[in-house]
Amino acid sequence: MIYKILARYIKELNFEIPNPNTFFLLSKEISNYKINIDIKSNQVKERIIEVQITLNLNPVKIDQSEKINTKIIYSAIVEMKGDISNKIKLKEIILVKVPTDIYPELRRSFIFLFEQSGFKEIKIDKNVDFKKLNEQKLN
Repeated sequence: MIYKILARYIKELNFEIPNPNTFFLLSKEISNYKINIDIKSNQVKERIIEVQITLNLNPVKIDQSEKINTKIIYSAIVEMKGDISNKIKLKEIILVKVPTDIYPELRRSFIFLFEQSGFKEIKIDKNVDFKKLNEQKLN
């Protein structure tokens, strides 16, 4: 079974710094935010699947009323070729291979938003082990 990514695009984008106080607080507390990644898929047509990766920042210790709201959903339209009856391989493509292929673009877009908002110190892992992430979610 092989796959081909037909298209990639930003499906949804939220980036809100509600007030100056939040901006200054975030400047000091950016290390207290945690990156969350979620992967979803849905069948568009026969042999065509949309894979969505959601990336957002959530505060670990910060008062929820003084937080930024960030979320980006990056979508890939994937065409499956060959025998698609092997559900294990199909799941690996959807949850590991496609996310690994499109994550660098998603990361660049997310970092760009922070940099354009004055946050040069944002640190988001260059690489994500989607196989390990998937195994953790299963356990």
